Amino acid sequence: MTTVSPAPETVPAAAPAAAPQPAPAMRLRELVFGAACAAAVRAAAKLGVADVLGEEPATAEQLAAELGTEPRPLLRLLRALSCYGIFAQNEDGRFVHTSMSRLLREDDPHSLRYISLWCTEPWTWNAWPRLDEAVRSGGSVFHELYGKGFFDYLHEDAHDSAHVFNQAMTTSSEQSARDVAELLDLTGVSTVADIGGGQGHVLASLLEKHPGVRGTLLDLPRVVEKADPRLRDGGSLAARARIVGGDCREDIPVEADLYIIKNILEWDDDSTRRTLRNVLAKARPGARVVVIENLVDDTPSMKFTTSMDLLLLLNVGGAKHTKESLVTRMTEAGLTVEEIRPVNAYLHAFESVVPA
Repeated sequence: MTTVSPAPETVPAAAPAAAPQPAPAMRLRELVFGAACAAAVRAAAKLGVADVLGEEPATAEQLAAELGTEPRPLLRLLRALSCYGIFAQNEDGRFVHTSMSRLLREDDPHSLRYISLWCTEPWTWNAWPRLDEAVRSGGSVFHELYGKGFFDYLHEDAHDSAHVFNQAMTTSSEQSARDVAELLDLTGVSTVADIGGGQGHVLASLLEKHPGVRGTLLDLPRVVEKADPRLRDGGSLAARARIVGGDCREDIPVEADLYIIKNILEWDDDSTRRTLRNVLAKARPGARVVVIENLVDDTPSMKFTTSMDLLLLLNVGGAKHTKESLVTRMTEAGLTVEEIRPVNAYLHAFESVVPA
């Protein structure tokens, strides 16, 4: 009889020692200078530093010559950014890309250049110092600052900022659309409605993946007039797509097997309730409603989402959701929430159905 000796017990290798953490006083000093880090990222994005730095290491002088800046201040900017892993400086003093600095390149498929600019637009520097006022009142400080609402200000007084906003939202939507299309099972679905879907990148990704599905994009007229070219007349998906200009808070004139509501239930509770109520008013029993949102209790991205949550408080009086708060809103509207799944590190999908 052949016997098999047990494998020798494997002794796990010792884990590498964790890097020492800064003392609390040092860490707090770093945090209160957070504005300097944000400003440095913004400066690098506006100057295009990441775009001119290629695959070969370069000195600050070489980069400054291409950018038309003074070399010494550029060196100081790069040194500050390298402390956070955005660019790195070799022993010979030349700078190279890191995984984060590449995300500031406009041609990177995962570019965060416009997100970096959007989160540091000029109006943000006026709003952040009033966070204590917003916490006391529970509402936006924007009207007091600028004499009008946030979106009116963007479109009437801050055209450059509005452009950055549109570019940031487009980039973010294009990047997450692929993840949403991979996540959603469209078995048995013949019609999809993308509610408040912006330029329709999610819808376009779904229609490309599922050639038997038809879809409708609903958003404000000024938004859908710039819809994804694939969905517009002459586009590759136009025969299966319908574009409707309208406000989902007022009416949703669309019947579908599946409704997708992504990143629009965060402005305020009233608009959230109205939007969900309008879906329920039109949807057939058994229709699926998938709500996709960033969450403030979404552990991998809490530093980002809790910051966005505070920015929403400042500019529109809105709030990011927790799992519990979003389930509560959906249930109150009459939906039956069945499953919550991560889309990626930043987004969760809440699967629900319209009850019979």
